[in-house]
Amino acid sequence: MRRRAGLAGDAQKADTKEEFVKVKRRDLERLTTEVMQLRDFLPKIVNGDILGTLQKLDAIESNMEKKEEEIEQLKMDCEHFRARLETAQADCMREKKEKLDLRQQLNEAKQQLLQQAEYCTEMGAAVCTLLWGVSSNEEAVKTILGGSKAVKFFTIAAQTMESFVKSLSEDMKQQDLDSDENQFVLALAGIVTNVAALACGREFLVSSSRELLDTMMHLLGDMKPGLCTKFKVLMLMSLYNVSINLKGLKYISESPGFIPLLWWLLNDPDTEVCLHALRLLQSVILEPEVLAKSASEMRDTLPFQRIIALSKSRNAELQALAKELLDDLKILEYEA
Repeated sequence: MRRRAGLAGDAQKADTKEEFVKVKRRDLERLTTEVMQLRDFLPKIVNGDILGTLQKLDAIESNMEKKEEEIEQLKMDCEHFRARLETAQADCMREKKEKLDLRQQLNEAKQQLLQQAEYCTEMGAAVCTLLWGVSSNEEAVKTILGGSKAVKFFTIAAQTMESFVKSLSEDMKQQDLDSDENQFVLALAGIVTNVAALACGREFLVSSSRELLDTMMHLLGDMKPGLCTKFKVLMLMSLYNVSINLKGLKYISESPGFIPLLWWLLNDPDTEVCLHALRLLQSVILEPEVLAKSASEMRDTLPFQRIIALSKSRNAELQALAKELLDDLKILEYEA
């Protein structure tokens, strides 16, 4: 047992001894020199590369930070614009709703206005038709003219007539005689005719409602031949009644375009229109003072051939008046 223990200890001592290699001195010196050079140069090389790498890394990190800041700013801008977009969309939706509401209100207002206009037209037609019948009574006319609203009434009458003529379409061939609009203006013209049939009415129209007389003459020149003949006849009757008043005749005959208007009306295909145009012309011819001012224009523009043609009309009343007027026109030869 003792011998075995001694052998094991000897082996352990042998393992712990250092091993040596025999090297030539020259090789050792060369090796030492190379090691010293590596100690001097390796840190410089390694440190330069690391420094460059670190600098690049710093630059990259700096760029990354900037990019992150830019991205963060872009995110904030994006959120800001998203919020603005949402606000704008909300405003847009609200405005659309408001517009829809306003359009609905506008349509409702238009419908109400149309209903009111139809009601007013119906009411005006009914009231004026009744008033047309009442105005054939002299006392009723005097009562009307004595009221505070008489001038206003005839002003509105002129405006209504003008509005009616403007509403006529260009290609309209005939007027609906049963419409409330047509009946309304016919009644207004009929009222004016009845008022002008009285001396007090003629004086009132010439003195206080010249706008109405101007409007009627203007409308007679605007309406095409053959259109709204009954309306034309009533206006011509009104002007003829006013012409019975000397002041009224002077005002009408001295209105610009009056003589050409008569020639225009004499070419209307309706016999009633021609008949009342001839009557109005006769009023001018039979009044010497008025004729003296119009004679020259009448001689130069008078459509004798048209009057001669009317004197051969199948309508007995129109034929007789045209022949009578031809005799009256002979005075122009003496005036010349």
